[in-house]
Amino acid sequence: MPRHSETRQLPYTPEQMFDLVADVGRYAEFLPWVAAVRVRSNSATEMVADLIVGFKALRERFTSRVHKERPDHIRVDYLEGPLKHLSNDWKFRPDGKGGALVDFCVDFTFRNRVFEALAGQMFDTALRKMINAFEERAAVLYGAGGAAIGASGISSSSAHSAA
Repeated sequence: MPRHSETRQLPYTPEQMFDLVADVGRYAEFLPWVAAVRVRSNSATEMVADLIVGFKALRERFTSRVHKERPDHIRVDYLEGPLKHLSNDWKFRPDGKGGALVDFCVDFTFRNRVFEALAGQMFDTALRKMINAFEERAAVLYGAGGAAIGASGISSSSAHSAA
């Protein structure tokens, strides 16, 4: 099961990062491989959304429930699609300098072992593109310098396993 955990220090407030991640309806505007989004329901604490994810001729629909605990936590639970399991967890906390520490964890399992093996080979590259897309979107929405520190102040640490 591919799994990745990472913490990033970003020059945006925890509230700004929460708003960016919680705005699932706009993911198709900036996330690679997200072709379309349909928000089925949305409240202050929960959203159910379908994402059409594709690469070239392959397209799959994922349905997820997004649990929102403003301003510090978003948990995504997989409901339906080509996977056996998918879970993401986002935590946002002040870094003490006006920015945020963003903790991100994702793990998933494909139903098909062949897809699982292929995903494991491409997992790091795809994940980097997605993480970079969120950071670039934050710079577009909130300015490259963010709330406190410049882009050069971004740091990260990660732990990855594909078992």
